[in-house]
Amino acid sequence: MTAPEAAARASFPEAHGREKGYDKHAVDEFMDRARAAFEAGSDDLSSTDVRHAAFPLVRHGYAIASVDAALGRIEDAFAARERADAMSRAGARAWVGHTRETAQTVLDRLSRPRRHRFDRVSALRYGYRIDEVDLVSDKISRYLETGDSLTAEQVRSVAFRMQRGGYREVQVDAVLDAVVEVILAVR
Repeated sequence: MTAPEAAARASFPEAHGREKGYDKHAVDEFMDRARAAFEAGSDDLSSTDVRHAAFPLVRHGYAIASVDAALGRIEDAFAARERADAMSRAGARAWVGHTRETAQTVLDRLSRPRRHRFDRVSALRYGYRIDEVDLVSDKISRYLETGDSLTAEQVRSVAFRMQRGGYREVQVDAVLDAVVEVILAVR
């Protein structure tokens, strides 16, 4: 049984007490769609689509951590298939070259001085907390430069507090997505 099949057939635990969880119908529908796309080998769904999946929060929904863990495994399965497809079409050299370019783009961004790595929102708006993003950026830079340990799951689970005048969320999220792609590409 593939990772998407196992995740789609798994019954997720319900959120406890007053905690909200993911809407069961939305999760089940997405899992069915992911299983069908994976089994058919279609391009209807990609690892990026899985990474960006979002579900409404409701009372008595599925426990968030359980669904997120399953999504991580499903993303890994789609990424492995995408890597194999790309390598069979263009060859390993092209795949490695593309991955290297992506890694270099991320590294160029993160080599900027601390507190200046991303655009900031206005002083009246909230963005990601600068010191926390810079700390994660340093860890990512060490991974890209020296091969320090870093997993896709660690990057996926990063959460930043908010601050006025913080880093623009869209930019930070785009870099984190690119890092996950690089990690999955070199597995």
